[in-house]
Amino acid sequence: MSALGWLPHRRRPATARSVLAGEASAEAARKSSREQEDTAAPFPVAGDERAAAFFDLDNTVMQGAALFHFGRGLYKRKFFQRRELARFAWQQAWFRVAGVEDPEHMQDVRESALSIVKGHRVAELMSIGEEIYDEYLAGRIWPGTRALAQAHLDAGQRVWLVTAAPVETATIIARRLGLTGALGTVAESVDGVYTGKLVGEPLHGPAKAEAVRALAVAESLDLSRCAAYSDSHNDIPMLSLVGHPHAINPDGKLRRHAREHDWRLRDYRTARKAAKVGIPAAAGVGAVAGGTAAAIALSRRRH
Repeated sequence: MSALGWLPHRRRPATARSVLAGEASAEAARKSSREQEDTAAPFPVAGDERAAAFFDLDNTVMQGAALFHFGRGLYKRKFFQRRELARFAWQQAWFRVAGVEDPEHMQDVRESALSIVKGHRVAELMSIGEEIYDEYLAGRIWPGTRALAQAHLDAGQRVWLVTAAPVETATIIARRLGLTGALGTVAESVDGVYTGKLVGEPLHGPAKAEAVRALAVAESLDLSRCAAYSDSHNDIPMLSLVGHPHAINPDGKLRRHAREHDWRLRDYRTARKAAKVGIPAAAGVGAVAGGTAAAIALSRRRH
C-alpha cells in the first residue's frame, strides 16, 4: 500500500519495516483490547461508532519519556548496573533539552532497552510494569490531555495510545487510564521470553501512521471522522491521516505546521519558556542541569 498520498512534502515514505511494525502493533492493540473546543459542531461526536482517537504518549499524555521511567524502575529492581542507569539519564536529559526525537538518539534508547529485557519473560515485565506505573508514571499524566481522552470515551468512542514505547508498557498505561488499548513497539518473544529483537522497527514516525491505518481497517473506522493528538513533528504522518488533528504541547516544527494547516493547538505547560524549548516546566532547572551542557555540546558537534 503506498503511503505517498498522505505524507507531507519531503518526509520519507514508509518502508516495508515500517509497515510490518505498524501491522504488528495494530494486531497487539486489538488483542489487548479484546482481553480486557473549538468548532461549531460538537466534538467529539457522541455515538459515532466509526470515530476514534489516537494519542501519542511521551510529552502528550505524560511529562517526559515513559521508557526512561520504566528503566528507573528496572534499575531499582537490579535489572542492570549504575553505568546503564547513567546512560538512561543522559538519554532523558537529551530528550528534555532537545525537545525532539533524534533518530540516532531513538536507536540508542531502543538498543539499551532491548539489551536489558533480553532473556526475561514477558509476564514478568508486565507485572513489574504495573508497579512502575504507580511509582513513576501516575503522577506525570497531563490532566488536560487526560480530559481530552475522557471526552472521547464519554462520547462512546474508542481511544488508543500510539507510541514508540514498548507495547507492554503502553498497554499498562492505557488500561490504568481506562482507554481502549495501545499501539506500541513490538519486541519479539519466543515462548513468552524476549529475544532482544524487534518485530519490524520502532513505532516511530511513518510506522505510527501505518499502525493507525492498519487498526482503522481492522476496526472499520473512518479516519476522516477520527482524531489524533501529538507533541512532535515526527508524528505529522499520523496527524495527517485523520480528520481532526491536534497539536498538544507542540515542538516548534509541529506548532508551525499546525498553524499553517489550521490544526487545533493546546499547550498544558505552565511557562512560556517551557513551550519554547520543549521542557516540562515542573521539571525545574535542577532536574536537567546535569545533562544540559553535554547535550548542547553534542548537538553542536553533530551540526
